Amino acid sequence: MLALSKALLRALTYFRAGAELYDVMIVGAGPVGSYLAYRMAELGYKVIVFERRAKVGEAVCCTGIIGKECFDRFPVVNYGVLTQASSAKFFSPSARCLRLSKETAQAYVVDRVVFDSALAEKAQGKGAEYLLSARVENISLRNDGVTARVERRGKVVDFDAKIALISSGFGGALTRRLGLGEIGDFVLGAQAEVVVEKLEEVEVYFGREIAPGFFGWLVPTYPGKALAGLLSRRSPGSHLKSLMESLKAQHKIISTESKITYGGIPLTPLPKTYMERLLVVGDAAGQVKPTTGGGVYYGLLCADIAVDVTHNALCADDFTSRGLSSYEKMWKKKLGRELEIGYWARKLCEKLSDRQGEQIFGIIEANGLHESLLQSPDFSFDWHGNLIMRALKDKRLHQAVRNMTKSSFLLKLSQGR
Repeated sequence: MLALSKALLRALTYFRAGAELYDVMIVGAGPVGSYLAYRMAELGYKVIVFERRAKVGEAVCCTGIIGKECFDRFPVVNYGVLTQASSAKFFSPSARCLRLSKETAQAYVVDRVVFDSALAEKAQGKGAEYLLSARVENISLRNDGVTARVERRGKVVDFDAKIALISSGFGGALTRRLGLGEIGDFVLGAQAEVVVEKLEEVEVYFGREIAPGFFGWLVPTYPGKALAGLLSRRSPGSHLKSLMESLKAQHKIISTESKITYGGIPLTPLPKTYMERLLVVGDAAGQVKPTTGGGVYYGLLCADIAVDVTHNALCADDFTSRGLSSYEKMWKKKLGRELEIGYWARKLCEKLSDRQGEQIFGIIEANGLHESLLQSPDFSFDWHGNLIMRALKDKRLHQAVRNMTKSSFLLKLSQGR
């Protein structure tokens, strides 16, 4: 009788003003958020997902290139495939071309609206509830749960749960408000859908006039359509317009009159990705490849870890910061080296002038380094750490990089081993 009274008292503290209690609340309905919802609902938990946009997958600034390894590991995400990619062309600042090609598909190009929507429908099929046009203004932590203050259509409503998972993408203010810090380094992306006559493979463009320190792209999607985009520290829209004018002059695209979408991409992880009754997953946590800006696969890998840790916390009724700290330890063990090497490789590339970039292209081409890397066991669309370190074992490339940059860059790269 006493145990029943305690249980009833605990339940009443949750159901404040008639509020419904959820086991898990998830902020953000991107691929990572919907996958978290799918997994947690599949385990039998009561899940609610808050998405600030009116439609899942709306206004996403993403090329939609997802590696084959991701599709093989997560069959539940195999939706919205437009085409497969087994080759790509890389253009130096002077338009010197290196073509990389494998016999089998290395990645797939997906329609992100279809992709995101299908995963959300999968989660809903397992019982997860979705609330669209719902902006989470704040999350407050209590001893007995978490409360999200949600603004929706001019009204503010509180929702209660036992634990919160933040997967709201990069740039949200929630993590800062909660005292988890801010991502220290990021880049801006700009992208537009363009009309093409014929484009059979991905093209990547380098050069300080195109995308200073980063790169631009042209990715085939639907017949006669492609995505043109780039990454830049500053003025990505202006750089993209210039790139599209250049592509039009080369007769690669037909028109430059396209709506440009923008997005921020983290290059470093969030200082802390857990606290009492809360975990941060995906782009919001900075679990993104610094080399390319891709975050779907790494986010899904970390989501699996977050699901296991959350499930254990719910079973043990232990939502302490100490109990949830295993999440950060495990995802850093899995991705820490990749993120560290990728970041310093990215910083190194940012320092190169166009002349130095041409020299790198020349060394790679003359030595057939691109072909040997393609055939090496380290080659992977998603895992670049071993590939970068193998490339730097080439004596000519290593010496050239050493002459071009401070030795501290190579030291920091080697420390990632």
